Amino acid sequence: MLRCSYALYSEETMRYQLVLGNQAYSSWSLRGWLLLEPFGIDFALEVVPLYVPEYQQFVDANFPATTVPTLLAFEGDEKLTIWDSLAIAEFVHEHHPDAGIWPADSHARAAARCLCAEMHSSYAALRSTMPVNVRREYSSFKPSPEAQADIDRIESLWHWAGTRWGGAGPYLFGEDFCAVDAFYAPVASRLRTYGVSLGAESQAYADALLAHPATEAFYRAGQRESWVLQFNEFDMA
Repeated sequence: MLRCSYALYSEETMRYQLVLGNQAYSSWSLRGWLLLEPFGIDFALEVVPLYVPEYQQFVDANFPATTVPTLLAFEGDEKLTIWDSLAIAEFVHEHHPDAGIWPADSHARAAARCLCAEMHSSYAALRSTMPVNVRREYSSFKPSPEAQADIDRIESLWHWAGTRWGGAGPYLFGEDFCAVDAFYAPVASRLRTYGVSLGAESQAYADALLAHPATEAFYRAGQRESWVLQFNEFDMA
């Protein structure tokens, strides 16, 4: 179990600790990281390797959480455990309403929440056959028909949101990174890892997500990790 203080706590009453899994492989962890780091919110970082005995220590210490990312919020002697990425987005927005977690316009905000919810609950084929791996890039991978259908659906949503709210971009809802971008950054990571061809508009958006300084910092951390999950490693070019 790796613990490090990524940022000093602010002088606000509430303190945050973000618990992530392996940064080389955990798409949900990337999402959690991007719900805090780009918005200037101070937190301490804990990385717990997945599928090893140390992970059970995290579960035992933070019931009812069993998954990462988990946000631990401390206020005095009270600890609140938020173990779902959508709940993390809403909690952070409530406590930092000026941070820009969601778009300011109510219609755009509703659309962004719909996009996040669909990402949260859908795309099983994409998730299961194209696991995140920030240390690899394949050139010979071909998505299954089911995974390609997921990709096509995602591209259509990106086009819809970007056309209606993106303006000059580079993000789905304009110039500012928001929660919906945090939710789709792991998709961009998968698409890069597996060399998936995209339309020019989708590729520009995926590139913007991966070029964000917070995403790049997450990638660097994952590439430094020594843990290897063999079922996330494919023997192909």
